[in-house]
Amino acid sequence: MMRDFRDAKAMAQTLREAIKPKAELTRSESLELIAKVLGCQNWNVLSAAVQSAGEPTRSSGREEVRLDAAILDRYVGFYELANQGVMTISRENGRLVSRLSGQPGVPLFAESSTRFFAKVVDAQISFVTDSSGEAQSLVLHQNGLVIPMPRIDADEARRIEQRLAEKLTSHRPSAGTEDALRRLIDGIRSGQPCYDEMTEALANATRQQLAKLHEEIGEAGAARSVEFVGVGNGGVDVYLVQHERRPLYWRIGLDGRGAISTAWVAPGL
Repeated sequence: MMRDFRDAKAMAQTLREAIKPKAELTRSESLELIAKVLGCQNWNVLSAAVQSAGEPTRSSGREEVRLDAAILDRYVGFYELANQGVMTISRENGRLVSRLSGQPGVPLFAESSTRFFAKVVDAQISFVTDSSGEAQSLVLHQNGLVIPMPRIDADEARRIEQRLAEKLTSHRPSAGTEDALRRLIDGIRSGQPCYDEMTEALANATRQQLAKLHEEIGEAGAARSVEFVGVGNGGVDVYLVQHERRPLYWRIGLDGRGAISTAWVAPGL
């Protein structure tokens, strides 16, 4: 499951590791940066929000139902995330647990025979089954995104995880990410990004956030230079873009077809 603001410290550590090949970033600096990314004035404000939040209440309107182990076992397996990682579904202590590549496990709670929700993050998973009830794919609903993941076998899951591990240690960008990023930035600045170059999930999210993105990138100005700084969590490429008026960090990933499946921007230092 993808992280929310309660994983701010983990996000900060990921950021430090991503830019380490090109720049030194202290723990304090990374925490302050993540605080700004999440819309807080500084780390103290974010820390107070995290501590006061307590147990998440976003699933309070959902009721858990109990399912037989035989039903849960139909969903146990591996699911591919846009050629960038694997969602592993296991059964532990009577319930399903989801693990996205490089992230800790997230317990899932059933609200029907095919729909599950998390409590530690605001996310839901629904399974698409065949006539026999066996899962053929799953759909992750999180942060306004609807992300389908086809089921894959164990061998394919190992191959994807191996490619991801090699990518994380290579410190080399994937082919096409810099050009795709430049086109994405130009499209957002003009107010007309090319949605055909994105996955359906990212295109839908971009449409919803375009006004805010257009304003933010417009204020930063045109891209003067684009520098690869490392490989981030999930194998996405991290770039430092020197815009006219301020630098921004961009994370971008492509799926197996070359479409942009992940795009994320944060303030530069």
